[in-house]
Amino acid sequence: MAVAKELLAPCGLFCGVCSIRIAHVNNDAKFKEKLSGVYGVKPEDIQCEGCLSETPFLFCRSCPIKTCTQQKGYAGCHECADFPCVHIENFPFPIAKKVMLRAIPAWKELGTEKWVEAEYKRYSCPQCGSALFRGAQRCRSCKTEVHID
Repeated sequence: MAVAKELLAPCGLFCGVCSIRIAHVNNDAKFKEKLSGVYGVKPEDIQCEGCLSETPFLFCRSCPIKTCTQQKGYAGCHECADFPCVHIENFPFPIAKKVMLRAIPAWKELGTEKWVEAEYKRYSCPQCGSALFRGAQRCRSCKTEVHID
């Protein structure tokens, strides 16, 4: 499965299942409104085309993890012997940090292509197969309760 490089956030928070990106790509005003409250930004600030794109989310524009991997010439933390490092340990969102601590070892073990497949599968509704976003508690299609990180 080929995936756009822009979606391969170095920290392991795969952009293909990010609520901000999904709301932006789908131009979903209702979802953007909800997310704006979660992130404390205006609905028009809910836009992103991927961490490594020309249009990353507001919070992702200056990221010490992204800067670190770029300085080391790494595609992501999965290539770094220092993982988990101070940048991961100090990440301000506990749920995202938990995902990173799960995702980076999986990315290292599986390689990029299989890891991306696994992430898409992980974030699919077990009931109807619809795409879910990281942090979803209920499928937006069939309303099934889901528990994923």
